[in-house]
Amino acid sequence: MLTIWGRNNSINVQKVMWTVGELGLAHERFDAGRQYGGLSTPEFLAMNPNGLVPTIVDGDTVMWESNAIVRYLAAKYDAGGLWPKDPDVRCQGDKWMDWMVTVIIPQLIPVFVGLIRTSPEERDNDAITASIKAMSESWEILNAHLSNQPFVAGDSLTIADIPLGCACHRYYAMDIPHPTHANLESWYERLQERSAYREHVMIELS
Repeated sequence: MLTIWGRNNSINVQKVMWTVGELGLAHERFDAGRQYGGLSTPEFLAMNPNGLVPTIVDGDTVMWESNAIVRYLAAKYDAGGLWPKDPDVRCQGDKWMDWMVTVIIPQLIPVFVGLIRTSPEERDNDAITASIKAMSESWEILNAHLSNQPFVAGDSLTIADIPLGCACHRYYAMDIPHPTHANLESWYERLQERSAYREHVMIELS
């Protein structure tokens, strides 16, 4: 059976759990990280020497790094679905998955940590405000991309949507200004129609 280590309120674990939910894979998840600890034990470090979540074991395969896990599960269990067989389509998904890590996440983290995990008196409000502005401008790039297609890589949900969909929920769930991004908002509404997204991503921020 597929086993997953990681707490359900981690954005990186949510990527994996949403994928598992979409694929209907039998699995067992173990809470690990932050308040649960368990990442520095010899047993865990033997699986993931970085001491981070998520980490999965699928038969003889051990995987870490959330985007790599999403790619692995989609390729193994849903080729032609979440994992597009056409390399020209799949590369678009890869591009946007990496864009989430290199562009959106560095802008999202100061806002999320500042507003959700930092007391008001300890917040760096200038850094939070600057990151909100930069993130809104970056989401406009995806908003423009979604002007003529319902999902990030085309007409159906693929690996391209999963990391960005997790980040998008955090963006809209936080009490910050949200400039109108009509295409982005419509895409977010389509994601909310999916039961696996509601179950594994749309949980209370903490």
